[in-house]
Amino acid sequence: MQKQDIIISQNLEESLAQAINRIPHDKLFVLTDETTQTQCWPVIAGLDSMKHAESIVIGATDENKDIETLMHVWSDLGRRGGTRHSLLVNLGGGMVTDLGGFAASTFKRGIPYLNIPTTLLAMVDAAVGGKTGINFNGLKNEIGVFSPAASVLLDTEFLKTLDYKNLCSGYAEMLKHGLISTEQNWAELITFDLNDVDYRKLQDLVAKSVAIKEHVVEEDPYEQGIRKALNFGHTAGHALESLALVEGRTVLHGYAVAWGMVCELYLSSLREGFPKDKLWQTTSFIKNYYGAFALDCKEYERIYQFMTHDKKNTAGHINLTLLGDIGDIHINQTAERSEIFNMLDFYREVMGC
Repeated sequence: MQKQDIIISQNLEESLAQAINRIPHDKLFVLTDETTQTQCWPVIAGLDSMKHAESIVIGATDENKDIETLMHVWSDLGRRGGTRHSLLVNLGGGMVTDLGGFAASTFKRGIPYLNIPTTLLAMVDAAVGGKTGINFNGLKNEIGVFSPAASVLLDTEFLKTLDYKNLCSGYAEMLKHGLISTEQNWAELITFDLNDVDYRKLQDLVAKSVAIKEHVVEEDPYEQGIRKALNFGHTAGHALESLALVEGRTVLHGYAVAWGMVCELYLSSLREGFPKDKLWQTTSFIKNYYGAFALDCKEYERIYQFMTHDKKNTAGHINLTLLGDIGDIHINQTAERSEIFNMLDFYREVMGC
């Protein structure tokens, strides 16, 4: 898999022109959702590099990350004369970059695309690393391909348009990167004040977070080994996210990952000796900024069943990434039903559910 060109932008106009001019193309398309069409498209619409761009707009929120929306994008590309030599720019959050990347990777057997993530979550997670896809049959990211963007352009100016919850959602992935990297990075993240954001400091933390993910992806692009470290918190988190979706109480992805990390840090402490002081520090940070997702013990079996559908599983066994300490990564750790139920007991107790 080719390496993505990650551009930490200091000048949006110059960076975007550079990224677009690098790819010869006959037509330029820009994909947004209804929110980023209103809030983010005006930021770049007047730039010279966007003069001849044709806009494709899809519905906002994760409910629209489905086959019907994908078909709409394919149809628009075809109807407007898109060819194998066209270029798609995905301007939006993780839903847009995931679905847009998949649409580009499959239209005419693949056209090049750029990602301009506009949320913190997309900047540090969805837009980087080459994963694309849609939700299917009630399961997160069930259908997709590994297909990296030609370039990913990161400009924290877009973050000033984010509401508090979306900022926190993205920060959860940064916290995960801290937990799988170094104690210094984790300590910086765990002491950052999300109620009074220092955007200059945040840009520095974003750059570090992206570098961590880039390093892991470069070492293991197709998730055969160490890239599974990036799934820390996601096995439990995706199950909680799926439960929320089917129960009609949708939650932001990063919140589900944060709650998933509480669960998996407990298993890490129990199974791998993750230090209890760091468990409580991290759990307290998450409880403070993310609150709790209410659970009843009657829902345990359903959560367990969602976990059995996780893409990391092998031979019917739930596979998790656990930690022995900050940066001490243990991939391919299996867990039985009783351990999962015990983990959910801990979550409910510590989060006050």
